[in-house]
Amino acid sequence: MAITSANQLELLQTADAVAREKMIDPDLVIQAMEESLARAAKSRYGAEMDIRVAIDRKTGRATFTRVRTVVEDDAVENYQAELTVKQAKQYLADPQIGDEIRDEVPPVDMGRIAAQSAKQVILQKVREAERDRQYDEFKDRAGTIINGIVKREEYGNIIVDIGRGEGILRRNEKIGREAYRPNDRIRCYIKDVRREARGPQIFLSRTDPQFMAELFKMEVPEIYDGIIEIKAVARDPGSRAKIAVISYDGSIDPVGACVGMRGSRVQAVVNELQGEKIDIIPWNEDQATFLVNALQPAEVTKVVIDEEAGKIEVVVPDMQQSLAIGRRGQNVRLASQLTGLDIDILTEADESARRQAEFAERTQLFMDTLDVDEMIAQLLVSEGFTNLEEVAYVEIDELLAIDGFDEATADELQARARDFLEEQNRKAMEKARELGVEDSLVNFEGLTPQMIEALAEDGVLTLEDFATCADWELAGGWTTENGERKKDEGVLEKFDVSLEEAQHLVMTARIQLGWVDPAELASEEEEAEVEGEEGTEEEAQA
Repeated sequence: MAITSANQLELLQTADAVAREKMIDPDLVIQAMEESLARAAKSRYGAEMDIRVAIDRKTGRATFTRVRTVVEDDAVENYQAELTVKQAKQYLADPQIGDEIRDEVPPVDMGRIAAQSAKQVILQKVREAERDRQYDEFKDRAGTIINGIVKREEYGNIIVDIGRGEGILRRNEKIGREAYRPNDRIRCYIKDVRREARGPQIFLSRTDPQFMAELFKMEVPEIYDGIIEIKAVARDPGSRAKIAVISYDGSIDPVGACVGMRGSRVQAVVNELQGEKIDIIPWNEDQATFLVNALQPAEVTKVVIDEEAGKIEVVVPDMQQSLAIGRRGQNVRLASQLTGLDIDILTEADESARRQAEFAERTQLFMDTLDVDEMIAQLLVSEGFTNLEEVAYVEIDELLAIDGFDEATADELQARARDFLEEQNRKAMEKARELGVEDSLVNFEGLTPQMIEALAEDGVLTLEDFATCADWELAGGWTTENGERKKDEGVLEKFDVSLEEAQHLVMTARIQLGWVDPAELASEEEEAEVEGEEGTEEEAQA
C-alpha cells in the first residue's frame, strides 16, 4: 500500500469510522496509523534510523521524516540516529546538545507483510484506547447500582453485560439461593473497578451492605435528597439485615419514610434482595440508646460500655436471651456490625451473680488488708470503695458518712490502709532494687513503687529504657487480626494507667533526657488543635 493522493483522505475516513465504532478519540486512531507507518518505513530504510511519520489532520497527507539528535562526542552509540556537535555544524549554524536535525524522506510502499504489521499496530492501539475509555467511564461509577444482562456463567461466576463493558459477579458476591440464566436481567452494585493488563475489571456485588443502602436511596426520595441519612448497614445476605437511619427534618419520621405507605418502599427492596428481612432502626448519637434499638425485638435492661476496649455488655431479662442472640447468633452479630462494638449478652441472673462475686472479692480484700470483720468490710464495699488507696486517701468526711462509723473508726481504718500500702511500697522497691533498677527511674515523678517493680520485671531498668516504650506497651491496647480484636497486655495496665497517661509519662521522660524539645512539642500540639478546630468547623458547615 503506497501513501498516494488517492488514498490520503481515505486514511482520515477510516480513522473516523473506527473511532465512531469504538467510541474513542479519532486522533488516537491517527496516532496508531502514524506509528504503524513509521514501523514500515524503518523496515525499508533501516531499523536503526529514527523515522517519524506525521499525518495532516485535514488533508490526510503523510510526511516521513528522518530525525538525528545532537549528542556529546563520546556519547554516539547509533550513527544512524545520532551525530556529534562537529558533524552537526554542516546542518546548523550553532548546534547544541539535544538539537534535532530533520530531513524529509520519500514515502514507502507497504508490502503485504508491512501492511499486516501496520494493521496489528492499529488494532492494538485501538484496543488500548478502548480499554482506557471503558476504565474512565466506570471508575467514577464505583459505589453505584447498575442494570445488566446475564451473558454466561463461568465456574459459578456470572459474566454480566453492562452496556459498554462486562462485569463479573463472583460466586461469593451472589445471594445464596439466586440462580441466573443467559439473558436474565440483573441489578448489581459496582463494588470495585481495577485497571489490569487484560483490560478493566469491573467487580459486581449483590451481598455488599452498600447495595441495600443504594436500593433504599432509589426507593426513598428523602434519602436521595439528603433529608434522611443512612448511618450504618449490616447484612446477612439473603436472610436478614439491619439499617440505621436518621432524619434531619423533625417533621419526618425516618423509619416511617423508609417503610413507606403499607410497606411499599421497604417491600420493593426486600423483593430485590430475594426476601431478605430488613429491620429499620432509628440511629442515635448515644451508643447505649442506639444499641438498645439495634437489638430489637429483644428488650434490654442495662448497658455497660467499655470504650477503651471497644466492648459493650448488654443485660437482658432471662427469657429474652435467645431472642437477643438470635438464630445462630444472627441478631447480636448484626447489631455488633451496625454499632462497631463487640457485644456480650448477659442475662439478669448472670449479671447478678457477677456482682455478688465482685462484692465478695472486695469484701475479702478489706477483711484481709485492714483486719476488720465482715460487716465493716461489706459497709465499705456497699458505699462504693473498691481499693485500699480510696480508703487511705479519701476525705475523712466520706468515711464518717457511713452509718455506724465515728471519727476514731475512720482514723483507724485510714491508718491501717496507709500502713499496709507503705509496707507494700517498701517491699516493691526492695524487689525493684534487687532486679537492678537505677535511680533515674526511681526518682522519675509519676511512677509508684509497684509500677517500678512491674517495669523492672519487664526489663525496664533506667529512664532511657522507659523513654523508648510505646504508650500501648505500658497501658495495653487492642489490635485487629483477621477481623478479630485481640488484647495486648500493658506492663502498667493493672494499675489503671490510661493510654493518654502513658503517653504523657513517656513524653515527659523524653523531654527530661533531652530527646524532645518542649517548644517543638507545644508547637505541634497547637497545630493539631487548630487542625481539629478547622475540621470541626468544616463538618458543621457540611
